[in-house]
Amino acid sequence: MNKYLQKLVKNVRGQLEIWLNKQTEISHEDLYRFLHSIAGTASTIGFTKGGEAARELMDQLDEKDTKVWGNEELQLFLMPLISTFYYEEFQTIEDVEKVEKGYNEKKLILLIDDDTTLLMYLKDELEKEDWVVMAIADSERAIASYYDLDPDCVIIDIHMKKHNGFDVLQILKEKMKQRFIPTIMISIDDTKKTRMLSYQLGADDFIRKPLEMDEFIVRIQRQLERKQSIDELILIDELMRVYNRKYLKQSYERLFSNLERRNECFSMVMIDLDNFKKVNDTYGHITGDKVLTQLADELRNGLRMSDVIIRYGGEEILILLPETDRENAKNIIERILQSFSEVVFTYEDKQFSCTFSAGVHEITIGESGLQENIEKVDGALYEAKNNGKNRVRLAVGNQIEVSRKKLHIGIIDDDPIIRTMLVDLISKGNYKGKYEIDIQSFKDGMEFFDAKWHLNNEPYLIILDGIMPRMDGLEVLQKIRKLPNKERFTIMMLTSRNSEQDILRALQYGADDYITKPFKLLELEFRLNHLIKRMV
Repeated sequence: MNKYLQKLVKNVRGQLEIWLNKQTEISHEDLYRFLHSIAGTASTIGFTKGGEAARELMDQLDEKDTKVWGNEELQLFLMPLISTFYYEEFQTIEDVEKVEKGYNEKKLILLIDDDTTLLMYLKDELEKEDWVVMAIADSERAIASYYDLDPDCVIIDIHMKKHNGFDVLQILKEKMKQRFIPTIMISIDDTKKTRMLSYQLGADDFIRKPLEMDEFIVRIQRQLERKQSIDELILIDELMRVYNRKYLKQSYERLFSNLERRNECFSMVMIDLDNFKKVNDTYGHITGDKVLTQLADELRNGLRMSDVIIRYGGEEILILLPETDRENAKNIIERILQSFSEVVFTYEDKQFSCTFSAGVHEITIGESGLQENIEKVDGALYEAKNNGKNRVRLAVGNQIEVSRKKLHIGIIDDDPIIRTMLVDLISKGNYKGKYEIDIQSFKDGMEFFDAKWHLNNEPYLIILDGIMPRMDGLEVLQKIRKLPNKERFTIMMLTSRNSEQDILRALQYGADDYITKPFKLLELEFRLNHLIKRMV
């Protein structure tokens, strides 16, 4: 039996024995919370029958009832649950590795609309197609999230209060020029003027509301297929006009073959812009793009035609330098750093300059693995970052301590099984190799705020349950969004309430994403990966 299932069974049996073996009265609130916890947890860990039994009993109750349950009445009412947890055969969860690949290949859709009822409906319908939907009600938050989420398709409602959809499309237009991300506009107004303006501003499709869901899904699928076909053909990063990661493997293998056959040395360099998130936050992503394109120009001017420049990810650039040993590679990159640091950028009436940090590693015959060498050059890069930035460091030997960005993750949930599962999931997830993870769990919102753990001026990801004693999850969300540095917090809501109003309010209060219990752990991990990309 799965270890989480074992723990759930033990806890449920323990609570039932306390209630049924002692002549004590049970409050309706305690009974409802008990069933609510089982309904969410059992289904999440694969014990579907147990979750369904608890859910059926919950549906017979009024959450706001104030009655008190006697021992015999409670035993009769809970008999279906008792039967399930004491007499049924339990099945283990299928091996998650069999489906992990499928989650990693899911398409991400960014949905922008301040009509939270429609937003929630569309998210639910589109996720039935096995797509991941990030639904954002605040257009400004959506614009800020666009770069970091790197969606496969964007859907924008034209009629919104703060920015109308044309405003959003126009802001994104410059960004979309640099890469192909299909955009679909939706509106109840399908006049020729509205349709033409949508296309003139760069939309790939216009769909009239009310939406015919089957046609809507087909048209989204068509745009996703177009994007995939184009992505498979392109080896050049549209913004920086350098190679993208698809070109890395073949370039590396060619140079390593030359090293083996002709003993031609080569070096690998990893560059990362210093404080680039601050540039984007302060001056905007369009200005950030200008910094990236200028860096690409400086690299092209300072390197040879035979050198390979690859945009590795975000603001990270990987360079392969044929017939170049480590000392020469370091000198070359330091000259480029000096030149780049002297460039003055302008935003409105403000001026600023940028620097980068870099790691250098010379490849030897005994270390053929591409990923192994990337880790070594990464280690040198983060050593440069930790020693003041704006510098170049050599990788030393085979052992190098990789300094990682710190990531705070808080789990607030009154269910100890869910807290344990989430801590375990995050601790063993693929975040571990890239970040220094600080995980804390709290049984309710009061404990979270009393701990004052959240007061550092660093990024926090909060996984927050909707129903909790003492302070409801929505209260916690509201309180976080009133903090002075509220932008430091990225919030994922866990909800299992039947009422749509709770999800609507969570979106209105500024939740960055929500997932409904029961959920699959791999789906949660996939969503967390996208949220974390926005934070660091």
